[in-house]
Amino acid sequence: MSALGLYFHTVRHLRPIQVVSRGWLKLRRPRPDLRAAPPLRALTGRYVEPIAPHPSLVAPDTFRFLNLERRCTRPEDWRPADVAALWTYNLHYFDDLNARDAAGRAAWHRALLQRWVAENPVGEGVGWQPYPVSRRIVSWVKATLCGRTLPAACVESLAVQARWLSQRLEYHLLGNHLLMNAKALLHAGLYFDGRKAGARAERGLAILRKQIREQVLADGAHFELSTMYHAAVLEDLLDIVNILRAYARPVPDDWLAAIARMRQWLRTMTHPDGGIAFFNDAAFGIAPTAAELEAYCARLGLPPVKDRPGTLAVLEPSGFVRASAGEACLICDCAAVGPDYLPAHAHADTLSFELSLGKQRLLVNSGTSRYGVDEERARQRGTAAHNTVVVDGQDSSEMWGGFRVARRARVSGRVAEHKGDVVVIEASHDGYRRLPGRNRHRRRWTLGPQSLQIEDQVSGRRRSAEAFFHVHSAVSARKDGLGRVLLEWSGGSATMTFENAAEVELRPGTWHPEFGVSLPNQRVVARFDAPALSTRIDWTVSG
Repeated sequence: MSALGLYFHTVRHLRPIQVVSRGWLKLRRPRPDLRAAPPLRALTGRYVEPIAPHPSLVAPDTFRFLNLERRCTRPEDWRPADVAALWTYNLHYFDDLNARDAAGRAAWHRALLQRWVAENPVGEGVGWQPYPVSRRIVSWVKATLCGRTLPAACVESLAVQARWLSQRLEYHLLGNHLLMNAKALLHAGLYFDGRKAGARAERGLAILRKQIREQVLADGAHFELSTMYHAAVLEDLLDIVNILRAYARPVPDDWLAAIARMRQWLRTMTHPDGGIAFFNDAAFGIAPTAAELEAYCARLGLPPVKDRPGTLAVLEPSGFVRASAGEACLICDCAAVGPDYLPAHAHADTLSFELSLGKQRLLVNSGTSRYGVDEERARQRGTAAHNTVVVDGQDSSEMWGGFRVARRARVSGRVAEHKGDVVVIEASHDGYRRLPGRNRHRRRWTLGPQSLQIEDQVSGRRRSAEAFFHVHSAVSARKDGLGRVLLEWSGGSATMTFENAAEVELRPGTWHPEFGVSLPNQRVVARFDAPALSTRIDWTVSG
């Protein structure tokens, strides 16, 4: 498709406020408000310990983000030109103020805080973009509520940052960015005393009321449908509960209900090994784990959520389905790519799935190791990086530009039910209807205690159809003389057999469990010329 076509099929889904706000942010440059900070508001409640992330400050001037270590010793090092934008964003968050064992790095923190104010002029550079400002405001306020003291210059800067942010809210993006902006306004508005600070807190609350209602779906999913961002937003809401209670402000009942739904959804979308399933942008080490979030909920006195659903859980309206039988856990993506106006973290992974046997992940989607607009980012978002079917070498949804989607797959005909001692899940999508053959992909999973049958049908003429199965990096794969694929790991073995496959190949691949990490793995690729392909996996798991 032409560049004009990609833009058309992307922009037509945007909300008017996104288009207007993008122009407004580019054209309007607010004047920094450098007035002195107002007095601090006295705490009237109890602030509990928030989640402590893994430390990122490894030496007085050395940071480790996204598995990349760099020094920051000069003013220009706050704006490095040779690292990914996300690395630079992290540099300005100051998450390490609240990380594990932060008290032991207090002297390092104090020096860096003073340097940041001196070396980052108001309104200039990445550190003054709305999202880093929001994250930093929250980090600084959290640190003070946990008993640490900000240098006087940072207290003054914090007030300036809050005023600056209030004029730069990210309505052009919406989603988790706007929610974070509102969270920061609330934190700063409650931290400082006075009429204007109070108005800022009320503005944050007003945005949160609308955004929580929109962004948390009825089944508890965060509407961007990334398991990683779901966990991050859940932490945001818990932080909001924490600070509201610390200043004796009421927490709306519907927010607590949304949090309970989010906890249940995350539990359902978590593998037996305790980690998230990899759908859309997802990786370990960015957001808190389900266990960390549950421990935070306990400190906040929130009641426990019910146990994980039994053999079948259909998540409506997000569209994911989880099934279990014996040692097997199957999580299927029968969902949309995300909100039509905000598919920034979407992958072309429609009708993909992940399979665990016990605590061993067997088949995995490829994960996310980087952002940006390069070829590797495009590959990781593409259909071939997921456990689903590629038709004519095309993606099921048109991924482009790092965070954009033009024409996107729509799912229909989803069915999930028990049939005797097996669970059957079925759905189809129209993502390939744009191709000359106007193809449709339909997939059926049949899960039993010791086997999984996957039946793929592709309607319409086509040049090629390939089913991809990505094997976890800890699992070995080899073909035998009968065309089967034999999988082995320390706790068991499995056999993959194929009916109607014209060719079955083992290809080298990579799995990306964290940003900046690429682990070698193997991909099973089954090409089929017939209308349908049947793939069966049988396994034995040792005790």
